[in-house]
Amino acid sequence: MRILLAEDDPQLGDGLRAGLRQRGFQVDWVRDGEAAERELRAQVHQAAVLDLGLPRKDGLDVLAGLRRAQVHLPVLVLTARDAVSDRVRGLDSGADDYVVKPVDLDELAARLRALVRRAHGQPQECLRAQGVMLDVAGRRVTLEGEEVTLSQREFDLLQALMLNAGRVLSREQIEQHVYSWGQEVESNALEVHIHHLRRKLGSGFIQTVRGVGYLVPRELPAG
Repeated sequence: MRILLAEDDPQLGDGLRAGLRQRGFQVDWVRDGEAAERELRAQVHQAAVLDLGLPRKDGLDVLAGLRRAQVHLPVLVLTARDAVSDRVRGLDSGADDYVVKPVDLDELAARLRALVRRAHGQPQECLRAQGVMLDVAGRRVTLEGEEVTLSQREFDLLQALMLNAGRVLSREQIEQHVYSWGQEVESNALEVHIHHLRRKLGSGFIQTVRGVGYLVPRELPAG
């Protein structure tokens, strides 16, 4: 799950990036409001953590501009401004959640996972399809109740496909979900990871839509 972190404090930003990476996130970090606005408008992230007190452009102005431009990316505001009026302004400007510093990293990670799930119409913490269950928080995968061992990249790829179950993702979209800035992507890496997932989860679990991309079919309601 790839997120954008907009935080100008070097020590805090470094700690947040490291902590969220330990919890399974791919984190791109910017340090001013103009950079945050540029990256958020590109819409290659699944969510954003946005500080309000950013240099060059205030976080509230960034957020309000995004919503006026109909950018619906989930945004969690992280700020030292703890007055109720500030929280109201943040939420009214389009924030999906609001956390006051200092923040517990486990809570921050849980809130981000919830925002991304809701944005994809997935209310449950665990994603399910064709006998496969993916526990996002625990980073565990089971097939018909039996645990399946995946590499970090395989897990991230599977999570992207299951979050978007029923929707075809192109190579570019998958890579945007799975890789953050500065990570080299080998030309055949995606195909190799998909081959490994099919071997572990069943050859028909991930479908290829020729010339378009890859698809995990949506789980049909029981009955």
